[in-house]
Amino acid sequence: MLSYKKIGTGYPLVLIHGYLGGQSMWKFQEELKNDYDLIMPSLAGYGESSHMTAPSTIKENANQVFELLDYLKIENFNLLGHSMGGMIVQEMAALYPERINKLICFGTGSIGVLPNRFETINESRTKIKKFGLNKVRQDIAKTWFIDYLIGDGFNLCIDEGKKASTQAALASLDAWECWDGREQLKHIKCPTLIIWSDKDRSYDWSQQKILKKGIVDSRLEIIENCAHNSHMEKPKLFNKMVKDFLY
Repeated sequence: MLSYKKIGTGYPLVLIHGYLGGQSMWKFQEELKNDYDLIMPSLAGYGESSHMTAPSTIKENANQVFELLDYLKIENFNLLGHSMGGMIVQEMAALYPERINKLICFGTGSIGVLPNRFETINESRTKIKKFGLNKVRQDIAKTWFIDYLIGDGFNLCIDEGKKASTQAALASLDAWECWDGREQLKHIKCPTLIIWSDKDRSYDWSQQKILKKGIVDSRLEIIENCAHNSHMEKPKLFNKMVKDFLY
């Protein structure tokens, strides 16, 4: 069973972190506990679930989250996913659309190979094997911020990333490479908010257009002058977008 953090009161909001993350990646969103029952899992191989073997498919990651929610007896919920977590929540919304009230796809896309990413998946894989995860996580996390020296976000990413296993880091890359969610977008029926930052170096603008076109009931919000982790760079703005949409 996935480890998780559960705080707050209200209608459930499930938050799924991205690559090299964990449940603590949502530290700046914990103020939402006054409005929602926040459920923040650590995916297998990451965070407090680092002892688990990570799946090598997006669908299996999605099923593990559903197993946790079934254990918690949470049938219906709002769902937010960032980056790789955004792929997972798309899969969840396509698998069991009746269970999800509203969906937020944040800094993500529906093409797993990540066209125009700051480096290819194979380059990341090769670097992990050659230099080790400690060095690579630093290099990757730097791309998630306009200026990684400003604020506490980068250090939070590094601290959380230290918990990740090398097996999980490589399995996730394999999962992206064999996943394409474009055909499933038509099965997402719930109201959906797409949040993208204009300096994101992981998921480009073309991916946002695919999400917007493919999900019938969707709208797109752009956060300016932020990179991939805008929920850490401009948390007040990000949290307001979430609350306004879920209201």
